[in-house]
Amino acid sequence: MVVTMHLPEPRGPLSEALAHDLRTRTSLSRPTLEHADRAASAPACTLTDEDLQLSLAVCYELHYRGFDDVPDAWEWDPSLIRLRGALERRHLAALRELVRELQVTDEPIDRQLTAVIAADDGPSLSSYMAKRGTLEQWREYLTLRSVYHLKEGDPHSFAIPRLSGRAKAAMVEIQADEYGGGSPERMHSELFAGLMRDLGLDATYGALWDDAPAPAFASVNTMSLFGLHRRWRGAALGHLAAVEMTSSEPSRRYSAGLRRLGFDETTSVFYDEHVEADAVHEQIAAVDMCGSLVAETPALAGDVLFGAACALAVDGLAARHLLDAWEAGRSGLRGERSLAA
Repeated sequence: MVVTMHLPEPRGPLSEALAHDLRTRTSLSRPTLEHADRAASAPACTLTDEDLQLSLAVCYELHYRGFDDVPDAWEWDPSLIRLRGALERRHLAALRELVRELQVTDEPIDRQLTAVIAADDGPSLSSYMAKRGTLEQWREYLTLRSVYHLKEGDPHSFAIPRLSGRAKAAMVEIQADEYGGGSPERMHSELFAGLMRDLGLDATYGALWDDAPAPAFASVNTMSLFGLHRRWRGAALGHLAAVEMTSSEPSRRYSAGLRRLGFDETTSVFYDEHVEADAVHEQIAAVDMCGSLVAETPALAGDVLFGAACALAVDGLAARHLLDAWEAGRSGLRGERSLAA
């Protein structure tokens, strides 16, 4: 089946100008670049800026599956790379503001990663979903997470060619499980799509982008930035390690929340898979992957910790976005469109 993905609805002057140029021109217009410069220097919170985050996501998506209404030749267009670079610099600055400065010590990097995770004080969305999450809140949560999980594994995989030796082999071992060990139906992205369909959502790749709020894109944009830049290969590995080291218990709670609502293991299999796989991946990620990278290139230790802290902080931002909205009695999504397939 051929999957069609069109450019998402604009959320401001930058995403509107960008979409117009991608559809109708062969290089970006001066007004679009000027919008990008203004967006990159605006005082608004970058990680929750709908226009900026969507525009950056559109730029990155050209390195994934692209858009049916955008020629593939745009992927490496110099003017688009210039625009993306301006947005990336603003995004990185916002990450540095969000994440406190981390002190690298002489301890093994796996222990330092454990300390970063232990210091995280973000809200537990999984606990809420396990005990209180309604069916509609589950649909909103899955809509937000679909921006990443329908391409699960892909952003981190960009870092594989930037590695060597044991670190590379360890990352490939982890990523092989993300892709179902060679079985398409066991790919984590496909398991998540099945979960979405069971809860009455459209699981087509990119179908719910227009409903997802800025924090959903901020999360994936962070992964894409780290994965696509060799400079940030250490952060990409630290980000992946934090995900693997913190996924097992929350996945168990998410699975319990689905069962509380009457769903069985055929629906919760996405989370059940992560309970088992990520418990195994934890040591591979922290010791074999990150430990080997830092042993080979000690100067990357700070980047590894930065990537891990960003993973925790940006996920916390998304969790707070949803929990604050629900506490206020409103939806955490954009617009009033129906989410049902």
